[in-house]
Amino acid sequence: MNAISPVLRQRLLSTGALLGFFVLWELACLAGGISDLVLPRPSQIAHVLLEKMPLLWPHTVQTLYTTLAGFVLGVAAGVLIGVAIGSSKLAYDVTYPLLVGFSSIPKVAVVPLFVVWFGAGTVPAILTSMVISIFPVVVNVATGLASTEPELEDVLRVLGARKRDILWNVGLPRTLPYLFASLKIAITLAFVGTVLSETVAANKGIGTVMMIASGNFDVPMVFAGLFLLAAMGVLLYTVSALVERRMTGWAQRKTDMAMA
Repeated sequence: MNAISPVLRQRLLSTGALLGFFVLWELACLAGGISDLVLPRPSQIAHVLLEKMPLLWPHTVQTLYTTLAGFVLGVAAGVLIGVAIGSSKLAYDVTYPLLVGFSSIPKVAVVPLFVVWFGAGTVPAILTSMVISIFPVVVNVATGLASTEPELEDVLRVLGARKRDILWNVGLPRTLPYLFASLKIAITLAFVGTVLSETVAANKGIGTVMMIASGNFDVPMVFAGLFLLAAMGVLLYTVSALVERRMTGWAQRKTDMAMA
């Protein structure tokens, strides 16, 4: 009989742990007599999801669209800024403190400004999602470019390569593992930015649904919104991981060989 592959074993363990978590949650609520106003059971949340899905679906699509739009814009801006910073030590020294300071500003304080400038709706949510996802991309891209050995650059210059050739053929490919690592962080942050803006200044989206449900003390609906956000986050994370494995297979193989 063939042994179970490590990948299949990992997936089975992950699925078993997730199912066990929900079973323990259900049993704890039943045994403790916990009210659904405090902590609804998973079965109650599943019932709400099935019953209210026609209502929740347009809000889910809106949140997913807003998050993806902000995420794409944030990644594009982050890559451009990261390349500009990582390819020049002077630019890195000058702009990095500004980026750290900007990233330290609570994004909830920025949402009212976006509302004043662009009005309530989708645009502030997209901008909040974009702003909150830029920083990890910038840092990782700049770090990846800075990891190119100076000796390698000297050899390439001796062979006639220009700085642009080194950046395009050596620097950027070596940055891909760093970039995809940042994408996994940025996609979760993008959801945070979207929901944050939807709870403050929007009339559509999962964040709006959760805000209304919390005002009505409909805790199962709030948890249903959280489950939808978690499902979308896991889905986009998985897509990012698959694309990463396909585009940076050389880095994955190197890691697997080192762990073997």
